[in-house]
Amino acid sequence: MADVKLNIAGRIYDVHCADGEEPHLLRLAGVVDEKVRAMPGGTELRQLLFASLMLADEAQDAKGKVEKAEPQSDSLRAAVALAESRETQARDELKAALAELAELKKAPPAPPPGTARPSHDRALLQIADRIEALATKVEQIP
Repeated sequence: MADVKLNIAGRIYDVHCADGEEPHLLRLAGVVDEKVRAMPGGTELRQLLFASLMLADEAQDAKGKVEKAEPQSDSLRAAVALAESRETQARDELKAALAELAELKKAPPAPPPGTARPSHDRALLQIADRIEALATKVEQIP
């Protein structure tokens, strides 16, 4: 155990604390001293009472802000997870479309003009549309 001398409102207080906690305790005493010195007049006890009430009020306000921020951070985490999921899905769809396109390129060459096979043209147009749609999705991912 360590002994610390705290100076609050011009009065010295001897306090025991865990070893290594002295600097933290001195900072806390500085905050209390600042609040007490901001209290005009009154007895030392009254100044300490009002300082403690002000600090309790500040702590309560801070706690309320934290409680309000927690749901927002939860919804942000959910939005990030959803975006990551969509990005993974879009990447997978893009890889599949590229693989399908590669397979089509390996297919026998198109017949000479005038003997075009409409089924291949239609398939290539569908694949191109899918690739464009996937590229648009990927661009929209934050």
